[in-house]
Amino acid sequence: MPAVPATQGRSAGNTGARRRAGRPSAALLDKAGITAAALELINRKGYDGLTMAGLAKELDVAPSALYNHVAAKRDVLLLVEDHLTSLVDVSDFDSAPWEEAVRSWAWSYRNVFAEHTPLIPVIAVLPVTDAPQTLAMYETVSKGFLDAGFPQERVVSAIVALESFIFGSAYDVTAPEDIFDSGSMAGSTPHFTAAVRSAASRRASARPADVAFELGLEALISGLGALRG
Repeated sequence: MPAVPATQGRSAGNTGARRRAGRPSAALLDKAGITAAALELINRKGYDGLTMAGLAKELDVAPSALYNHVAAKRDVLLLVEDHLTSLVDVSDFDSAPWEEAVRSWAWSYRNVFAEHTPLIPVIAVLPVTDAPQTLAMYETVSKGFLDAGFPQERVVSAIVALESFIFGSAYDVTAPEDIFDSGSMAGSTPHFTAAVRSAASRRASARPADVAFELGLEALISGLGALRG
């Protein structure tokens, strides 16, 4: 997945000079750098590890310098949400059939968030107010649904249904392959155990998470498609 550009730049008026040692000035901070540091902090310490004080330390700046760019933790989360959403591919909604567009969007969406599962519980319920990239994604997807003949009042519910499946499936990517091993209880769960073994024998080289995601997504596409006018 593409990395967020690292913080860069030189202090104004000293284009050719090296910055003196010590904490960088607020002018050296930018939103891309804050976003990258926040993602690094969350990936390393989990969502609870993202605090304004911790982020300032990660960036090696005084907290006051950080507050010149973001007023609160919610602002940082909006930057992170917007960055991750900008990585989701919605290009097929411009020209491809609805089914194909939903399929490519959903796979891209799942793959992006499978790399950042600690953020899913937060971003899944984070209001999208003032998040330009996130709103742009929803605008593109909504237009694609409307152009395909969906009733306007069903569009948001359809997107939420897909997102609920996508976020859950992103967790599944990181699950161990033996998650359904019955162990010593195999004898008392013969139907489930046999189903697990049968699935394993048919998967070949495909990842279990991919097989399950494809099955569920195709069912959703088929079911939602029936709502079109």
